[in-house]
Amino acid sequence: MRTFNHVGLVTDVIPQGAVYNEGLSVWLTDFNQSPNRIEFLKFEAGSCMPELVQKQGHIAYTVPSLQEELEGKNVIFGPAVCDEHLTIAFIEEEGIAIELMEIK
Repeated sequence: MRTFNHVGLVTDVIPQGAVYNEGLSVWLTDFNQSPNRIEFLKFEAGSCMPELVQKQGHIAYTVPSLQEELEGKNVIFGPAVCDEHLTIAFIEEEGIAIELMEIK
């Protein structure tokens, strides 16, 4: 079962308070600091993220089992281990990017 986590919105300016993720070539804000759970993203040239994410943004959900949730889905990125507590993947569903997050 999916549980809403945040929404990622793409911008063309570096958002105030954003940090740079060198591995993904993206500036991003902490959605935990947003009352509306918004993560603002500004992608740099050469980002490895799918074009769909870079152009349209995404909706993110927490899932109990990433492996089970990805079965039969159109995976466009990942799975990627972010740290010992978080693994993510992006799928395309209904023409938009969906981020799936397994938190341990």
